[in-house]
Amino acid sequence: MRIEDALRLAAESDLDLVEVAPMARPPVCKLMDYGKFKYEAAQKAREARRNQTLTVIKEMKLRPKIDPHDYETKKGHVERFLRAGDKVKVTIMFRGREQSRPELGFRLLQRLAEDVAELGFVESSPKQDGRNMIMVMAPHKKKAARGAGRDEALAESANSAISEDTAAQA
Repeated sequence: MRIEDALRLAAESDLDLVEVAPMARPPVCKLMDYGKFKYEAAQKAREARRNQTLTVIKEMKLRPKIDPHDYETKKGHVERFLRAGDKVKVTIMFRGREQSRPELGFRLLQRLAEDVAELGFVESSPKQDGRNMIMVMAPHKKKAARGAGRDEALAESANSAISEDTAAQA
């Protein structure tokens, strides 16, 4: 089709002539309402941003010779972070002669992982990094599954409401 004919058709139907594939031979064009197209694309982008989750990494620092009460307090903080859906980076700091006993830190991190196993899992196993030993824990995906179920229920109720409206109009 000639360009003049396509432009005339677009003007008659009050639509825009949009070039879809400029590299094709011949170039491919489409008649569409370009303003509506841009609006719908912006809505999709906004919806995608709204459903996006930001991962936050909290850090908890421990020492190999930690008092039992201090350990319980730190463990409570780790549990709170995991319940909130945040990742937790647990760091054990070694000083002086403690550096020659990294197995103490490893055992402490393993104990912490076992104590909070119902809330999260070890994403990155304990690694020695100079004077520190680092382990990363992430929460289980229970919250995401719950949220997805809720979204499906909302979509289902919206679809049933639409079908009831169309049935009532008929």
